[in-house]
Amino acid sequence: MNSTKCVKCGYESEKNKEKFGLIFCNVCYTFSPNTPEEIDTYIEEKIPQKNLDSFRKYASFRGENQKRGMIKKSAKGLHMSRVPFGYKRNPENGELIPAQNFREVEEIFEEFLLPENNLNNLSKKHHLSVNGLKKILKNFVYVGKIKFDGQIHSAHHQPIVSTTLFNHVQDKLDKLRKK
Repeated sequence: MNSTKCVKCGYESEKNKEKFGLIFCNVCYTFSPNTPEEIDTYIEEKIPQKNLDSFRKYASFRGENQKRGMIKKSAKGLHMSRVPFGYKRNPENGELIPAQNFREVEEIFEEFLLPENNLNNLSKKHHLSVNGLKKILKNFVYVGKIKFDGQIHSAHHQPIVSTTLFNHVQDKLDKLRKK
C-alpha cells in the first residue's frame, strides 16, 4: 500500500490499514467500529494525530506484558487457556482435574492407534470435527505437560494418557502428515 493518510486523524504511513474502503492508521483502525453504518460517525469525531503519537509509539509493546505473564505461568506448570476436553477446573485452586468424560480421551488415543481407524471415522464416532480431534491428539496437557511459546513444561495436573501412548499417537500422526 502506498503512503496514505488516515481518514480520522490524518496520520500518513505505509502501514495504514483499510477498512470498508477507507484508510486508517493502526490506532484509529484498532478502535474503529466493525459495521459500515457506524464508521461515518466515528470518522466525524476527528482527533489530531499529535494526540495519538504516544499510542503509536508504544503500540508495538501491546501484548508483551501479557505474553511474559503467560510464559511465567506456563513455566510454573499452570494451564492458562480454555479447559481441554476431558478436564475441568478445580474450583478451589483453578488447576485442571479430570472431568467425568476423561476416559473418553483415553479411548480416543487408544482407538486412533487401531489400524482400522482413521481421523474421519474416529471424529464421527466421538462427535468431534477432524480438527478438534487432531487438537486433542496433539495436546500435551493429556500427558501432564503445558506447551506454550514453543516450550514444554511439566504441569501440576493429573495426566489422562500415558507418555508412551501419546508418543505412539504422535508417530502415527507424523506418518499421516508425510503421506
